[in-house]
Amino acid sequence: MFADAVGRLPPQPSPTPNHEYRERQQRLTSQFNNEDIFIIAAPHEAVHSNDVHYRYRTSSDIIYLTGWFDPECSLVIRNDEGTWKTCLFVQPKDTLKEIWEGRRPGVEGALSDYAVDEAYSNSELEECLADWFSSSNRVFHRGGVNLHLDALIDEAVRRRDRPRQHFGTGPTVIQDPSPFLAELRLRKSASEIEQMKYASEVSSLAHELAMRHSKNGVNECQLQAIIEGFFSYAGASGWAYPSIVGCGENATILHYTVNNEACKDGEVILIDAGAEYRGYASDITRSWPISGTFTDAQKEIYSLVLKSQEAAIAACKVGNSYTKPHDEARRVLAEGLIELGIISQSVEDALDPDNGELRRWYMHNTSHWIGLDVHDVGVYKPGGTPRTLEAGMCLTVEPGLYFGAWRPDVDCPEQYANIGIRIEDDVLVTADGPVILTDACPKTIEDIQSIVGNQTL
Repeated sequence: MFADAVGRLPPQPSPTPNHEYRERQQRLTSQFNNEDIFIIAAPHEAVHSNDVHYRYRTSSDIIYLTGWFDPECSLVIRNDEGTWKTCLFVQPKDTLKEIWEGRRPGVEGALSDYAVDEAYSNSELEECLADWFSSSNRVFHRGGVNLHLDALIDEAVRRRDRPRQHFGTGPTVIQDPSPFLAELRLRKSASEIEQMKYASEVSSLAHELAMRHSKNGVNECQLQAIIEGFFSYAGASGWAYPSIVGCGENATILHYTVNNEACKDGEVILIDAGAEYRGYASDITRSWPISGTFTDAQKEIYSLVLKSQEAAIAACKVGNSYTKPHDEARRVLAEGLIELGIISQSVEDALDPDNGELRRWYMHNTSHWIGLDVHDVGVYKPGGTPRTLEAGMCLTVEPGLYFGAWRPDVDCPEQYANIGIRIEDDVLVTADGPVILTDACPKTIEDIQSIVGNQTL
């Protein structure tokens, strides 16, 4: 069935071209002075146990600026006599280590295949920085990733030697470059959207496969395996975040990740899972009845959440505030819960952030940015004012309702006990209105009921 599902995927998009990485570097350095130096460290490989490592994922900023994915590297952008130069420090070629761990691009590969001007072995980093710091003023660097590099930069700023006293040379300020990068990454290019769309297509089919394999007695972990197995089979690099697969009362736990209980007829399962492709995340949540047929109570809650999501997606328009989709979703949910008799307050009272009853059943935000990180960079309220949506921004839309009968803080209506429903899609803001990147993933009641348990694609 994996092969049949892959046959429904579009062709994989072309990788981001080097000229686009160059354009990103230029947009970044256009905000700097010639005496500035920009440094990003990739995270170290992390040990799972003894000599076994976790799957490696490098810095999203390094991916964004160069397309480099290999571990143990540093990116430096500096000005050399009026010309900005992008430099990568990488693991050198090492035949013995490559026999055991895989081929390395090395310095030669970095220079020939990537959007960089210079490449060096990691062993040269300290010497090069010592030279380059002598003509720098501000160091743009976010600490806490590579402690050795942090120490080199701190020492360069604190140093009080004779050249600094005579000529005023050397850096005096360390500044976090994250705000500059976040603003660049917030608006997606056509190439980025293609990568995200492919990740979304893979994730959509994976969710559909999980629907088709749902039945009484299936374990949450088995559905997780189907989804994550398809991610890899379809050419993704794996999951963008740990999968949430919760059935029954587990569906009412927002970030449930134990994923190891049997599912039963009469329960709703909630799966929040997304693939990563070339560094770009997708993020989908779907909820469906294990039996394949919604009960009346489940259908009432599902229909309400879907209605609220549709209202929120419609609000993802150029010129609207970032909070508009959340406001629309909450209002629809409040009105619906009042109609069902679950909330006894007026709509306005139910929406009150401190004392409103809606927060008992819907306690999270409707949206977050998505891109190279599943919770992508970009300030939501610069200066305290909600950001205005622009073309090229991508955000999730994920309202939900959670009736955990296990909770001591609420009196859960009996007919809705342990129903957890969330519906999440990834939405691109365009001049022509919202585009749902994950629209291939089934979500109408009719489509879901025709798919669940039906293993024929």
